[in-house]
Amino acid sequence: MEGLVIPTGVEALPEQIPRPAIRSIRTSEHVLEIVSDSGEGAQKCGQIFGNVSARMGNGVWTVEIIPAEIEPPPRSPAGASGNRVRLGKGPVTNWGDETELVVAFNEQALLGRHRLGALAAKATILIENHWATHADPAIRGQWSEALAEMEESGYRIVEVPMEECCLTVVENARRGKNMFVLGLLGWIYDRDPDLCHQQIESAFRKKSQDVAAANVRLFEAGYAWAEANLDFRIAVETTPVDEPMVVMNGNDAIALGAVAAGMELAAMYPITPATSVSHRLGEMFERFGGVLHQAEDEIAAAGVAIGASYAGKVAFTITSGPGLALKTEFLGLAIMAEIPLVVVDVQRGGPSTGLPTKVEQSDLLAALFGQPGDAPHVIIAPATIEECFQVMVTARRIAETFRTVVVVLSDANLATGMQPFRRPTIDPAWLAESPDQSPVPEGMQPYEWDPRTGLSTRIIPGQPAGMHTLTGLAHDEASHVVYDASTHQRSSTMRSRKLAVLQSALRPPEVNGPPDGELLVVGWGSTKGAIEEAVDRARSEGLSVSSLHLRFLSPLEPGLRGIFDRFTKIMTVEINYSDEPDDPYVTEENRRRGQLSFLLRAQTLVDVDCWTRVPGEPLRPRMILDAVRSRLSMAGAQ
Repeated sequence: MEGLVIPTGVEALPEQIPRPAIRSIRTSEHVLEIVSDSGEGAQKCGQIFGNVSARMGNGVWTVEIIPAEIEPPPRSPAGASGNRVRLGKGPVTNWGDETELVVAFNEQALLGRHRLGALAAKATILIENHWATHADPAIRGQWSEALAEMEESGYRIVEVPMEECCLTVVENARRGKNMFVLGLLGWIYDRDPDLCHQQIESAFRKKSQDVAAANVRLFEAGYAWAEANLDFRIAVETTPVDEPMVVMNGNDAIALGAVAAGMELAAMYPITPATSVSHRLGEMFERFGGVLHQAEDEIAAAGVAIGASYAGKVAFTITSGPGLALKTEFLGLAIMAEIPLVVVDVQRGGPSTGLPTKVEQSDLLAALFGQPGDAPHVIIAPATIEECFQVMVTARRIAETFRTVVVVLSDANLATGMQPFRRPTIDPAWLAESPDQSPVPEGMQPYEWDPRTGLSTRIIPGQPAGMHTLTGLAHDEASHVVYDASTHQRSSTMRSRKLAVLQSALRPPEVNGPPDGELLVVGWGSTKGAIEEAVDRARSEGLSVSSLHLRFLSPLEPGLRGIFDRFTKIMTVEINYSDEPDDPYVTEENRRRGQLSFLLRAQTLVDVDCWTRVPGEPLRPRMILDAVRSRLSMAGAQ
């Protein structure tokens, strides 16, 4: 094939059994996984494959499979590391249901995915066969037992001599299997070899030219082996793209959005799964005048960002759930002192250290109510990777306009998921204006609250006639510490009023589907794609169901009560914990509900039910569809 070079040594491999005629599978979508031990590069393989596929016109959604430990024991079911890629003809908004093709570097990583129910009933498995003849009899025994268990499930298993093939190109096969597997996938899905070469070279651009060239040869070896030995190919239909597109994950989108918003300082302490935001910023932030500060801890990171913002810079801090807990007192200071601040919380499983690498939506109530006292602030949750870019512009503008804290709730699904979207057209209006350094008008006070809106003009240190003492204590308009009842009541009212003013500027959320019916499914954050796919499937079955997705969680978007009144039943779908109504000792009064359900019930006084799960992975559309069917059947039986 043009653009493909067969590497020296591949033709010298032992002859393979002649294969039957090639089956060509044409489909509008397909789900595949690449799984390995940690450190073998399966994630990089999936990222490059997804990137190539997006550039060839497929809709793509990727999700990283990440073990909880940094370096778990090799060849362990719990230590599976890799990437799931869902390809589609049109836009793909979630990771789908079960996977239909798996490429596994060892049988134990594969076994972990099998036992989690990740594989479709008739899935095809391409597996490294080096372990079948390993010198250690215990490993040979594990191989036999694992394959016997999986063969009972009806999978089609194809053994691949990855180690043998890779050793014809590199000395350490463990460092080459990922690009060999990329070659397998390149042939199976008919990916453009030249484009694959380009993406490989880009991925290894910080390495030597020899390293990049070796990885290209490994790709070619995998492509050649598949062409000579496999009996199937998969053609996923594409949709021509007539406008410029970009392909990135949510953490990259947040980093680029921060630059587009004119952010000038990012302060952080490394924490999974948020750290890669700072990695991306580290590659480019300084070129745009930004400063990336790694503090000694989470508390210091919040303090640095608040100090920079007070001085007139546009600042934000990046963290995940445990770090948000540590920043709590400083966030209260920013709210009380009315210092603009954007906080990015890339949520993970908890509580405590919890599930560092797994997705969960369990920080909503902590983000909303975590500060002591009355501390009103804004919470926004992007629903797509494109929105991860856009939200940074919105958050920066709100923080500065309303002199408040804005928390952006992303999550691990968005953080590591990769998706193509329209290349943003950068608007200079997104950038923050330079701080006003003109003299402060005579008599103007640092907290001169407008009695209707609660807004006041921000005074930057150094402005002539603007000197005042900043405090986190209760204070009056002049920033003088006071403890009298009337001033505390007035200042609390003014800080709260800003949220009401912001809500008055928001539009009611749009309903996906008919504006009335039997069931309305409400979601937030990264569950949007899976919820809408499930609801669309349910409607195709004749079920009366619609969905609604919220981005603003504090203040809530307006008009919710009116929307809810048009449906018989309301149910949130979330990746956090809730009791089942029929659990032992659980009653209507003591049942713990999903976090958005809790909030909506309090704010709208509507009986909002919930269906939530904490699987440590994104929700699958089929799971949500089953929940919709169940709720509607229960409603019909009442």
